[in-house]
Amino acid sequence: MSGTNYTGTPDGREGWAQNFARAGYAVYVVDQVGKGRSAYYPSVYGPKAQSDRTNNQSRYVAQGKFKLWPQAHLHTQWPGDGSLDDPAVQQLVASQLPSIKDFHRQQELNVAGLVALIDKIGPSILMVHSQAGAFGWPVADARPDKVKALLAIEPNGPPFYPVSFTGTPDWFQYSHAMALRYGITDVPLTYDPPVTDASELTIVQQEKADGPGLVRGCLQAEPARRLPNLAKVPILVVTAEASYHAPYDHCTVNYLRQAGVEAHWMKLAEHGLHGNSHVLMMEKNSKEIADLIIAWTDRAAC
Repeated sequence: MSGTNYTGTPDGREGWAQNFARAGYAVYVVDQVGKGRSAYYPSVYGPKAQSDRTNNQSRYVAQGKFKLWPQAHLHTQWPGDGSLDDPAVQQLVASQLPSIKDFHRQQELNVAGLVALIDKIGPSILMVHSQAGAFGWPVADARPDKVKALLAIEPNGPPFYPVSFTGTPDWFQYSHAMALRYGITDVPLTYDPPVTDASELTIVQQEKADGPGLVRGCLQAEPARRLPNLAKVPILVVTAEASYHAPYDHCTVNYLRQAGVEAHWMKLAEHGLHGNSHVLMMEKNSKEIADLIIAWTDRAAC
């Protein structure tokens, strides 16, 4: 998608950009390299991957009908009926764009661009969502003195290996193809002891999930290497109740904490905000969610 996710909701309300600006923050809404206001150069970026719009119904707007993961039936916050003719769904589809096909290349280019932007504008709070979650960790790792907080809204995960959703009774299918070689990203991070190649990280999968309806995540074998630069940055991970991230965001939090990073995990349901999907910044209670994030950021980063 593009920066329009933050400048308004599909049903015409103010977006998180306005919410944060009204709270006193100077807001930069950036488009990813090769998306939106950033022109696509095939000779530099390589092939495009078309956006998979079939995900909209099952993952974002009508997931309660598909019930592909245990929490999907809890979804109540989409600002429409979730049908293909729903005007809010049509606005969502219109905002979706092709992207760089190579996810590793996406990370290289977007991390470089974000680091350059922060070097230009100065100390910043960085918010990332979903796929862009893999961009946030390397930026904070590269500039721990300038990233005053990292707000990871359902960041790309879980660590190392992705999962797909199959519905009841098994719910999850674990992949054998690694997506995030450095745990939470596919580009290098500063580990202690140092890692010269991702293959030096020894991976173990949980034998038993943390609870019912949850993914068995991957961690480092003990003794775990630390992430000393990320440990310097206040980090917030936000998870919605009905999202497909609800079964696995704990894996990302566990990975960070094992590596010495005291990430704060905000589960919206524990704050009385129920029924949200992965596109929570577009949903009916988006301002209430923004207010929660703003309150945490005011305390942690200002």
